Amino acid sequence: MRPFELTAPTTVEAAVATPGTYLAGGTTLVDLMKLDVLTPQHVLDINGVPLRGIDTTDGLRFGALERMGAIAAHPGVYPAISRALLLSASQQLRNMASIGGNLLQRTRCSYFRDVAMPCNKRVPGSGCSAIDGANRMHAILGTSDSCVATHASDVAVALVALDARLRLADATGTREVALGDFYQLPGDTPAVENDLRPGELITEVIVPRLDWAANSTYVKVRDRQSYEFALCSAAVALDVRDGVVADARVAAGGVGTVPWRLPSVEEALRGGPATEAAFEAAAAVAADGARPLSENGFKVPLLQRTIVRALLELTDGSSR
Repeated sequence: MRPFELTAPTTVEAAVATPGTYLAGGTTLVDLMKLDVLTPQHVLDINGVPLRGIDTTDGLRFGALERMGAIAAHPGVYPAISRALLLSASQQLRNMASIGGNLLQRTRCSYFRDVAMPCNKRVPGSGCSAIDGANRMHAILGTSDSCVATHASDVAVALVALDARLRLADATGTREVALGDFYQLPGDTPAVENDLRPGELITEVIVPRLDWAANSTYVKVRDRQSYEFALCSAAVALDVRDGVVADARVAAGGVGTVPWRLPSVEEALRGGPATEAAFEAAAAVAADGARPLSENGFKVPLLQRTIVRALLELTDGSSR
């Protein structure tokens, strides 16, 4: 590892006053520093900053330093969020990783993590090795000619589906931004992954109250049962009344360059019967606009089937 300066601020004001790279659980940053992918000169250990706590009195609020494991186990957390966290990583990692850090984690694209290979996220203008390379794990939605890397976070998919917002702080004050707007499509600037401004810090994750989000789930399809990133995932919340879908929230992971909200699927579900045939018809539009690569075309039907599976789990307990 390269030499760096380490400081440990104990207030938000002190943390945002000094330029540097924030360290929370360290489950992403430390790995990337060891690989020479990230080489910060100044690291700020923010674990002493009072940014913890879970509030479920009106919607959900999580301090940005609250650990993933604690949120997953907390009563009152919507099932889609809890399941996404439990399926994210090993128990040891969940007990270390912060919710804010999870939302900011970098892609697991192998080319991004290999400094010997061109990668526009790591070195802008160097090229994207995945487009003509090993791309089975890569995105089919939201891609560009500069980047096809998927977003790594599971819980971000559930939070985007449930209209979560972030509270951000810097030396000038605070602001809120919708998580779905926070993430940036790669376009011609894949190194710009989100709307976090220089010197800003995530202080809180806010999920608005949605009573029927108690009927929600997160389905993750992956190559092995544990400690693996999603080939495809679906976060779904469903409001069914007298056999009819009154409202729905649907987002997908493992297929997009950002957590991928699916308003077209939501609209197709609303007002229709809560049946497998109706779910299949709605999911058929999920991959509209997809740009499959040489090795990941299977993600188009997989995305549709994953959404249907999640919807069935919420209506009859089946995973057919």
